[in-house]
Amino acid sequence: MRVVIVGAGEVGYHVAERLAREQHDVTVVDVDADRLDYVQSHLDVAVTTGSGASPAVLERAGVREADLFLAVTSIDEVNLVACAAADGKGELVKVARVSNPDFFAEGNRLEPARFRVHLMINPERELALETFRLLQSTAAIDLAEFAGGAVQLIGLKVLPDAAVTDRTLAAMGEDLGPIPMLTVAIERDGTTTVPTGASVVEAGDHVYVVAATDAIPRVLELCGHEPSDLKRVMIAGASYEAFYLAQLLTRHRIQTTLVVKERERAQQFAEKLDRALVLNADATDVELLELEGVGGVDAFVAFTDDDESNILSSIAAKHAGAKQVVTLINRTSYVALVRRIGLDAAVSPRISAANAILQYVRRGSVVRVATLRDSDAEAISFQVPAGSPVIGIPLAEFDFPEGAIVATIVRGRRVIVPRGRDAVQVGDSVIVFALPEAIERAVAIFSE
Repeated sequence: MRVVIVGAGEVGYHVAERLAREQHDVTVVDVDADRLDYVQSHLDVAVTTGSGASPAVLERAGVREADLFLAVTSIDEVNLVACAAADGKGELVKVARVSNPDFFAEGNRLEPARFRVHLMINPERELALETFRLLQSTAAIDLAEFAGGAVQLIGLKVLPDAAVTDRTLAAMGEDLGPIPMLTVAIERDGTTTVPTGASVVEAGDHVYVVAATDAIPRVLELCGHEPSDLKRVMIAGASYEAFYLAQLLTRHRIQTTLVVKERERAQQFAEKLDRALVLNADATDVELLELEGVGGVDAFVAFTDDDESNILSSIAAKHAGAKQVVTLINRTSYVALVRRIGLDAAVSPRISAANAILQYVRRGSVVRVATLRDSDAEAISFQVPAGSPVIGIPLAEFDFPEGAIVATIVRGRRVIVPRGRDAVQVGDSVIVFALPEAIERAVAIFSE
């Protein structure tokens, strides 16, 4: 598939990286020549210098031969104009990144067809929703929902006195019996692996478990964590992510405090978020955070537009006693740093954007895509269509790639952790977990 991407920032770069890895023919367009030099030196893609809103530039980028057009700059208006200007073949699919809350408000809602757009994605709103789910389990470092919320992928740190510590997964499975949960990955010392029954879980590991939603409390318990009750949240930042998250929290009657450094932005937030307390202050001011009670909140979320400020305020909140700290990170190189300095979880708009785009790009039987923030491993939900060649074949007979595993089969209201003798049926939702090198082959099995 030929793909043209307008925007070489963090979102554009990450999407280009993922699509190039899957052997798509990718061209990246940006006005910043230095940024394009970086993209071309690190990825196997073509580049074109110029404005993505210019028909002539898009012509040079090969838009007429493209199958997919992605406009993902940080400027909504450029993305919408770029989609309107992209003149390709009849089946060209256009996706625009649109972040401004005003464009989604009732009465002001944009109609994608007006700009010849097939899909508008909002990474900031998607990230706020992911963060809200993450906050509902203060122990989680990663969380995604599948099958309409019936199944969750949860990432947890294994505490020293946890029941799973120093035991094989097979031994744990024998003790637990038919509980619908499966450990799909173990991250240790920066390396993520798909475990076997002989794998031993150690204290300090980050484990990723796919389980029926009603089994999640048991998963928390096994990893040494207590159930959480989210009542008070403090958010730092004037970003779109901060605004969307505050909206979600206040709708669920969770006490929300926003710390906004920019006076004008603080005033705007105060006018639009009447159920939240908005403070015009600097979230890196440790004394202020302590004075405002950061040590007593259930969660502190650092959502400014500056990674360094997010990290500093997160460290201050963690040391003051906040139960959970979530840190927004734009720069890829900082994600691993968050873990090393003892912070709980990092979230990224680029991953939220990539999840939405990859789900749309793959289409067919793919229903949902969720990417782990540390390794680019994916959990992919497929709807098994009639006529699929995998129907009725025991999983043990699949030529399934190493580094991939069928985590669950959702059949009606049943959540099944499959064994080798199990087979999929028409209409099943199948959730597959795959490491980066196994994703392409795993998708092909359910997409033929």
